[in-house]
Amino acid sequence: MPKDHGIGASQKRREDVRFLTGRGRYTDDINLPGQAHACFVRSQVAHGRLNGVDTAAAAAMPGVIRVFTGADFEGVGGLPCGWQVTDRHGQPMQEPGHPVLAQGKVRHVGDPIAVVVAETFEQARDAAEMVDVDITELDPVIDMKAALADGAPKVHDDLSSNLCYDWGFVEDNRAAVDEAIRNAHHVTTLELVNNRLVPNAMEPRVAVGDYNFATDDSTLYTTSQNPHVIRLLMGAFVLGIPEHKLRVVAPDVGGGFGSKIFHYAEEAFCTFAAKQLRRPVKWTCQRSESFITDAHGRDHVTKIELALDKEGHFQAIRTETYANMGAYLSTFAPSVPTWLHGTLMAGNYKTPLIYVNVKAVFTNTVPVDAYRGAGRPEATFQLERVIDKAAREMGIDPVEIRRRNFITEFPYATPVAVEYDTGDYHATLDKLLEIADVAGFDKRRAESAKRGKLRGLGLNCYIEACGIAPSQLVGQLGARAGLYESATVRVNATGGLVVMTGSHSHGQGHETSFAQVVADMIGIDENMVEIVHGDTANTPMGMGTYGSRSLAVGGSAMVRATEKIIAKAKKIAAHLMEASPDDIELKDGRFSVAGTDKSVAWGDVTLAAYVPHNYPLEEIEPGLEETAFYDPSNFTYPAGAYACEVEVDPDTGKVTICSFAAADDFGNIVNPMIVDGQVHGGLGQGIGQALLEGAAYDESGQLLTGSYMDYAMPRAGDLPSFTIDHSCQTPCTHNPLGVKGCGEAGAIGSPPAVVNAVVDALQRAGHSNVTHIDMPLTPSRVWAAMQG
Repeated sequence: MPKDHGIGASQKRREDVRFLTGRGRYTDDINLPGQAHACFVRSQVAHGRLNGVDTAAAAAMPGVIRVFTGADFEGVGGLPCGWQVTDRHGQPMQEPGHPVLAQGKVRHVGDPIAVVVAETFEQARDAAEMVDVDITELDPVIDMKAALADGAPKVHDDLSSNLCYDWGFVEDNRAAVDEAIRNAHHVTTLELVNNRLVPNAMEPRVAVGDYNFATDDSTLYTTSQNPHVIRLLMGAFVLGIPEHKLRVVAPDVGGGFGSKIFHYAEEAFCTFAAKQLRRPVKWTCQRSESFITDAHGRDHVTKIELALDKEGHFQAIRTETYANMGAYLSTFAPSVPTWLHGTLMAGNYKTPLIYVNVKAVFTNTVPVDAYRGAGRPEATFQLERVIDKAAREMGIDPVEIRRRNFITEFPYATPVAVEYDTGDYHATLDKLLEIADVAGFDKRRAESAKRGKLRGLGLNCYIEACGIAPSQLVGQLGARAGLYESATVRVNATGGLVVMTGSHSHGQGHETSFAQVVADMIGIDENMVEIVHGDTANTPMGMGTYGSRSLAVGGSAMVRATEKIIAKAKKIAAHLMEASPDDIELKDGRFSVAGTDKSVAWGDVTLAAYVPHNYPLEEIEPGLEETAFYDPSNFTYPAGAYACEVEVDPDTGKVTICSFAAADDFGNIVNPMIVDGQVHGGLGQGIGQALLEGAAYDESGQLLTGSYMDYAMPRAGDLPSFTIDHSCQTPCTHNPLGVKGCGEAGAIGSPPAVVNAVVDALQRAGHSNVTHIDMPLTPSRVWAAMQG
């Protein structure tokens, strides 16, 4: 029977009550007394010399309080980068400055130049149109390879070139990989593009800065996935505000997908301006602004080579990738194509030799950073596409070639420096073949053919690394922040608990699943547990939510803090029952003495903690509150297998997804319903990338897909009903919950499944020349491929 409470129960999300009834409190809902409004003046050219900014006409407009320019930020720090990558020659990456407002040059369309602050947004917007910006337009660099050519215009004049870094991993493997490929029985080569994406969270970014001149305290309300990190970066490195004088609040957040991890100029500006003006300053991003200011995702161009022996066993992998950084280094951008991508190039397979080369390039485009999956989708896509191509070239079934190369013994140390602790890739693939009814594909293909459609089947496997850690290791790899998580558990006198976490929820259902964990450990109702997050004033220092880390890292911190609570409560219970603490057991919310009928309720013990009449204070101090910090010893490694069936219209190239099945191994699962929802959302985004989405620039650096008129988002009609399974569980061995993470899996595993399916459909129809089509697989691209 399914559980109805605690760990493993599909509890409905408690936070949905306020969301579905319109009672969520988002940053844009915050309006403070005396609040002013900001409107940014942004560059309309991709690259130019900033000669001057005339604000006189704007300053004279009705309601205008002040107009800020880059001159107001001289002496103020720029936006910091949170990860330094060392190149394959041992040199640190080139790291240009990133001013809050443009100084000297503009480097992409949307680069902020000035800000009008007025009594109303309408007044600020009208006045912004009167700001006269004098720019000498310069030639932009948009294409990455062109940006590295001799004589190419430089995005940053103070750098030696547009190359941020040339990274090789593992450099010691390079010669052996080259030799293995030279001597291989067969080498499959594939060149592909992982298309640039715009995150498009439902809620646009918002920032509200406030300043209390009586206490010299600043407060920022913002749409952030990690408020403590924003406080650290903005306070210490940009504005010079001591952390104890800066509060950052991230209330309800309507989606992030990585784009709200980073520290943005608008946050720093609103905080700075509120202090300058001594009144709150609010900025709400317009959707058209989001397209040219939110950090984009992906944008890799890759050549991958797979060497195989005559039986189809993988011998070596070599990749060369150009990764777009955009005009500036966003907070964690350098780590995405390197440590979050190169370390996953082994996939689920026992390839003995791997070498990954990544050239990160500055261009006159919006900065690129982590987007749902962050490096893992890029690695999975190239690997699973080249495996499918190799299977066709060697005449081996795509399922069989994967089985021959699966890792089967754990722990397994890959040649790219990570160690998988657990997994069962045969089990997830077996489950996939069952739930996708692969055996019935030929019948369905024949039915499609009767209707004039080309049907194809694509499958692939994936593995990802979640809960990036430990801090000591990632620090050696260039991280400029710790990657632990924290929790404080406060027990009230009447037995209820408040759990304060450094993790942040922006759609994941933390308030439900975290409560299930703590309540299950104690044996009480989940409604007795309140989860508090998002406010640096009342939560312990934590790293926030990204990389599917919340339960594996944040949940583990809660377990450790709750264990401390239980240990102390057992001591109090022992005194109440005149027993040894070692003999005390806790079950279903009652403490009992082992082997006796003595027991005392949870609430009686918690009351005694605050009314200490029955135990010696010299042995146990009053109160019941504990804090724990958890720093994982390793990544977690969710894995799975996906299958997609498509129909292709041979006359138009239109692709319709008929079915999609996903078999995932997420380790132990706290709330199956929430996991289902996370997988569904990830699949929707991955299918969107494969078929619809793609950010495109013209040669002048103008974003051609700057609105929903041109940027195609997936809709309900584009997606099938998903068949998903997560019964193949191999629990993580190094965190107390045995969980692995599920938030990004769907977006990682789905793009190659879709592309594999479309290529399969065309190949079965006789288009043997079609070995690859770059995403998105729009009708025009598919039709053109069929025409040769």
